[in-house]
Amino acid sequence: MTTVDMRRAEVAHEAQADVDLVASLLRDVEDFPIAGVTFKDVAGIVASGPGMAASIRALARISASFGPIDLIAGMEARGFIFGAALAVHMDAGFIPVRKAGKLPPPVLHASYDLEYGTAELEVRDGIIAPGARVLLLDDILATGGTASAGADLLRRAGADVVGMTFLLEIAGLGGRAALPDLPVEVLLS
Repeated sequence: MTTVDMRRAEVAHEAQADVDLVASLLRDVEDFPIAGVTFKDVAGIVASGPGMAASIRALARISASFGPIDLIAGMEARGFIFGAALAVHMDAGFIPVRKAGKLPPPVLHASYDLEYGTAELEVRDGIIAPGARVLLLDDILATGGTASAGADLLRRAGADVVGMTFLLEIAGLGGRAALPDLPVEVLLS
């Protein structure tokens, strides 16, 4: 085995160790926030220094396929945690995609359906330079409604949304089908 091959194997082992650590720190909470919904709790990842570092390294690895990124847009609220940290790691800016009523004007709005209700997102108008390469990040890809609304909102704000990255995908809910026009990278499924 060459030195290059040995280094590749070492990098692959380190990458898998990061993914394994992140997966071990996730927790399922049944019937939250309503009956029939299984909430994916990321608090164990965030509360662990090594877990948080591993999640950001792993998210950076899977996000590298999108090329240069000017901004990471994080969805409220858990997308803020991972998005801001990933933005620092990737030397990019951070744009919060907020729930309605949290930002001062001027703002752009988008309404969308959740698996258990409806909601509205906002982003500050004028904060994104036209054509800026933006990566949308959230913790969970479920039905795709939040991500689709977020991408539409960012485009209306002038962004070139180059793709989406998620910590976890709940594959049985069909979220990718709601995002046919954007590449999606997911750490865990």
